[in-house]
Amino acid sequence: MKITTVGIDLAKNVFQLHGVNEFGKTVVKKQLRRDQVSEYFVNLPACLIGMEACGSAHCWARKLQGFGHTVKLMAPQFVKPYVKTNKNDAADAEAICEAVARPNMRFVPIKNVEQQAVLALHRVRQGFVKARTAQANQIRGLLGEFGLIVPQGIGYIATRVPELIEDASNELPGSFRVLVQRLLDHLKELDRQVAELEAQIQTWHRHSDVSCKLAQIPGIGPITASALVASIGDAKNFDSGRQVAAWLGLVPKQHSSGGKQNLLGISKRGDTYLRTLLIHGARSVIYRAGQKSESCSWINGVVNRRNKNVAAVALANKNARIVWALLAHDREFRSDYMTALAVV
Repeated sequence: MKITTVGIDLAKNVFQLHGVNEFGKTVVKKQLRRDQVSEYFVNLPACLIGMEACGSAHCWARKLQGFGHTVKLMAPQFVKPYVKTNKNDAADAEAICEAVARPNMRFVPIKNVEQQAVLALHRVRQGFVKARTAQANQIRGLLGEFGLIVPQGIGYIATRVPELIEDASNELPGSFRVLVQRLLDHLKELDRQVAELEAQIQTWHRHSDVSCKLAQIPGIGPITASALVASIGDAKNFDSGRQVAAWLGLVPKQHSSGGKQNLLGISKRGDTYLRTLLIHGARSVIYRAGQKSESCSWINGVVNRRNKNVAAVALANKNARIVWALLAHDREFRSDYMTALAVV
């Protein structure tokens, strides 16, 4: 009987399949090795294929789409409620097969090769930044054990530490001075790697008209703009700007019942990296707005009513909605947009 829907539980070597017909009756349950997947689906009539959005999911989605199938990716947390029994590969594949057929299921847009390559640059850069911060903290901690305190801030490591290890009056052992110099060299190498990756991201940003368009928004620079373009892809996959903000975890988390609304802090769902970039960009806008004499601006009004942390999240939420509007409707950013509407 014809297979209409297939759920695939992805893995490194063994893939579990669960297929049903148009009446929802199970037709196939089988395991395939990695080298058998392409051969199996190229000979299978076009059908709906569901997978969890995980490692290698986008690659397999593009490949199976090339065979004529309709492929949809889902967040794992949306698939979990459909698992009926204990967790195993067969139960996961059956849950994926059932979840992908739900009419109200939310799907993850499939990324192309260029999007994945840009996001890989961002992830590697982020890893180097974390390693650089950890290395700086280790140097500061080791020197603190000898009573030598370096001020907070990674910039002080490069300026103060060489002076400390050259100072003969601080009674540091010679082996320890060599060790700290080794750590300083490693810190410089990490800093060089971060600078090179940032240069590559900047180059990609300058050659992308969409990324340059987003960089015109206050609080969004080349790093944030390129990450947003690569992550969002086609903005029309989202119904509204609020859905983009919710996708990034910038909306209140609800815990409501019995008709009583109870809003908590932000949900913090979605991509932590993008949310962090937007909030840090918003902090820079708030800092600049505080230096200006214009007290009637929207962000200054939020800061006066609440606090800077709340204002930063509010501005990040607003910027996420503006990003959707620019991408979905192919518009250019205008700082006087609301004023122009009022005049019209």
